[in-house]
Amino acid sequence: MSSPSITTSAPLVTTPNLEAPDDFYEALIEAHQGFNTEQSHALNARLVLVLANHIGSMAVLRQALTTARQA
Repeated sequence: MSSPSITTSAPLVTTPNLEAPDDFYEALIEAHQGFNTEQSHALNARLVLVLANHIGSMAVLRQALTTARQA
């Protein structure tokens, strides 16, 4: 098993960057199908944690949190 690599983080991308935004939105909505509000909130929380782990950089995550709060 290899250990995770540590990379230098890039700045937070806030301009449109999804290759297929409508497809992502559709997949996100589908992921919530059949869930009640509590289950949907839990799914969102898990998704945030998975994506935060993928990003890895605390500096970028702090930028994302600030940006999201101001939106």
